Amino acid sequence: MAKPPLPDILQTEHEALHEEIWKATKLGGETGRAAKSVVRVLLPHVVLEEEFGLPPLTLLPRLARGEISEDMAPMIATAERLKQELPRMLDDHKHIVAALRNLLVAASSENQPGHAQFAQKLILHAQMEEEVLYPASVIVGEYLKWKLGRI
Repeated sequence: MAKPPLPDILQTEHEALHEEIWKATKLGGETGRAAKSVVRVLLPHVVLEEEFGLPPLTLLPRLARGEISEDMAPMIATAERLKQELPRMLDDHKHIVAALRNLLVAASSENQPGHAQFAQKLILHAQMEEEVLYPASVIVGEYLKWKLGRI
């Protein structure tokens, strides 16, 4: 089965974040070790986000224009999965943010300001997912259920 699409801007952002964290893993010292710890907790989480956490957001522009069609119906199940998995996703974020804080400390102490800023940026990204993106994905599913008569 093909991987569900992501909004282009989120796909681009995820690719840039992956590139940055992989660069950090190539460093020696505590910064490199801390970056590897981030990767261990981050990558499995990103797979889930791209599978069911963010794809419903691809429909937002169409929904905002008032477009509703049966081809949108599969995103109901995708959004429902996020709704069910949300506690796990938020728990993942706790582990990711803890690892990122370790990266921030290590990068700061080893005079790696770019990697410290990256850690701060990714912490904010996790917060944006929790406060905006995940809720929006769930709401897309609820809205589709209502508009397509699936309630």
